[in-house]
Amino acid sequence: MLTILLLVPVFVVLLLINVPISISIAMATLAAMLLSIDFGPAVTTIAQRMVGGINSFTLLAIPFFILSGQIMGRGGIARRLIAAARAILGMIPGGLAFVNVLSSMLFGSISGSAVATTSAIGSFMVPEMNKAGYGKGFSGAVSSAGSITGLLIPPSNTLIVYAVASGGVSIAALFMAGYLPGILLGLMLMLACSLHVVRHGLPRGEAMPPGAAVKCIWRAVPGLFMIVIIIGGILGGVFTPTEAGAVAIVYALVLALLYREITLKDLPELLLKSAETTAVVMLLIGASSALGWLLTYENIPAAVSQTMLTISDNPLLILLLMNLILLLVGAFLDLTPAVLIFTPIFMPVALELGISPVHFGIMLITNLSIGLCTPPVGSLLFVGCAVAKAGITDLVKPMLPLYLAMLLTLLAVIFIPELSEWLPRQFGLL
Repeated sequence: MLTILLLVPVFVVLLLINVPISISIAMATLAAMLLSIDFGPAVTTIAQRMVGGINSFTLLAIPFFILSGQIMGRGGIARRLIAAARAILGMIPGGLAFVNVLSSMLFGSISGSAVATTSAIGSFMVPEMNKAGYGKGFSGAVSSAGSITGLLIPPSNTLIVYAVASGGVSIAALFMAGYLPGILLGLMLMLACSLHVVRHGLPRGEAMPPGAAVKCIWRAVPGLFMIVIIIGGILGGVFTPTEAGAVAIVYALVLALLYREITLKDLPELLLKSAETTAVVMLLIGASSALGWLLTYENIPAAVSQTMLTISDNPLLILLLMNLILLLVGAFLDLTPAVLIFTPIFMPVALELGISPVHFGIMLITNLSIGLCTPPVGSLLFVGCAVAKAGITDLVKPMLPLYLAMLLTLLAVIFIPELSEWLPRQFGLL
C-alpha cells in the first residue's frame, strides 16, 4: 500500500509540472521501488523491465503500421477516401459532418492511428465545414471524435498493445471483434451530428453527378483494398499481424507512387516522422511495462480484484464501477499506458465475472478511447484544436452530444457481448 501512496502523488506532481508522461511513469515507478530496493538495483530493474516490455515480435507491427499511415496521409489516399465519402453522404442535410465521420472511419481503419486520422482528415474537412457554416468548434470536435473509431476498426495499434498486455489474446480475434463496435460508434456519432444539424438548420450539400460520384468511389477502392489484404491475409494464415504491417507499407508506398503524390525523395522525411512517433510509443510501452511489473510484484492486481469482488454480489454493479474508474483514468492518462497498466489489474475481475478476454479488450479500449477526447489530457482534443485553429473551450461544448454518443456505444459494448464476439466466432477465432 505504501507503494501506491508514493507512486500516485509522484506521478501526478510530475504531470502537473509538464514532465512527459513516459518519463513521469518511469520516475514514479523508480520512486516507489526505492521504498524497498536500493538505488542501483532499482534503476537496473527498471531498465531491464523497460527493455523486456518492448522486446516483442508482435510489437514490431506498430512501427510498420505507423509508417504505412504516414505514407497514406501524404500519398493522396486520405483525399480519395474523403471524396468517396462525400459522393455517398455529401448531399444530405449536414452531410459534411457525416462525411467527416465516415472518412475518419475509413482512413482510421487502414492507418491504425487516431492522431494521424485527426490530422489527415481534419486538415481536409475542417476548412470545408467552416465554409459551409458548421463553425470551427464543431468541425474540430467531429474530427477528434470520429478518429477514435479507428482504434476499434482494424488494423489498430491499440488492439496489438492490448494483445501483448493481456498475455497473448489472439490479435486476429481482436481485429474481428473491433468491427461491429467501431461501426456502431461511427453511426452513433453521425446520429449526434444529425441533432446538431437539425438544431442549427445547416444546409443540404450539393449532390455529385452520378458519373462523378462513381468515379470518386472507384478511385478510393485501391486504398480500401488494403483492409482486404491485411485482414484476409491474417485470417487466411498467409502472414502474421506483424508481417501484415510490412505488407501494408509496401502496398501504401506503391499506391502513393502510382498516384504521384510522393516521390522517393520524400521517404527520408516520412521515415524520420515515423521513427519519432514510434520512439514515443515504445518509450510509453517500456515505462508502462516497468510500472506493471512493480504493481504485480506488490500484488496490487490481486488485491484490487479481491476488493472489487467483495464490494457487491451484483456483477452488473462491479462492471459499472470498473468502467467508471476507467473513464476517470482515461481523462488523465494516455491510452497506451492506460491499457498496459489496467489490463492486468482489471482482467482478473472481468474473467471472474465471466467476461471473455476479447470482450473485455474491446470494452477497455472503447472506454479509454473516450479519454482521448476528454480534458485535461485528451490528445485528440488538442489535435482537433490545432487543425481547427480553435481553443479548447470552443470544442468542449460541441463535444457534449458526441460524448453522449460515445457513452451509449460503451454501454452497448458492455451489456451486449455479441457485439464483440459474434464476428470472431463466425470465423472460428473464439
